[in-house]
Amino acid sequence: MGGFLLFLHIVVCILLIIIILLQSGKSADLAGAFGGAGSQSTFGPRGTATILSKATTILAVLFMVITLLLMISSKRRTESGKGSLVHEDLKQEQKIDEKKVQKEKLKDQEEGKVNTKGKSKENNQEKSSKNN
Repeated sequence: MGGFLLFLHIVVCILLIIIILLQSGKSADLAGAFGGAGSQSTFGPRGTATILSKATTILAVLFMVITLLLMISSKRRTESGKGSLVHEDLKQEQKIDEKKVQKEKLKDQEEGKVNTKGKSKENNQEKSSKNN
């Protein structure tokens, strides 16, 4: 259900953007470009609602309802123990980082053993050459 709601939410968002961009502004004449009130005042007569304005209202209400439903479903998901996807991704990244750190420590330890063995051999050779 969460996936379907998310898909529906994205579709409503895209449609809402398109519908809003298709509408003309209240002061779409030349006076509106320079800050003039234009032919329509703020609280003046609006006329009949167009199809685009009705669609905007419907899509805005759908947007709000779907947003609330997504919030409720995500809250239930976190309460049920599944957690959010962000938390799951962070846990996986932490596990990967911990593994990398462990591997690096092992490599450092192995290199340290090699270096100490190499140094002890060199020291033994130096001592033997001094003795000869």
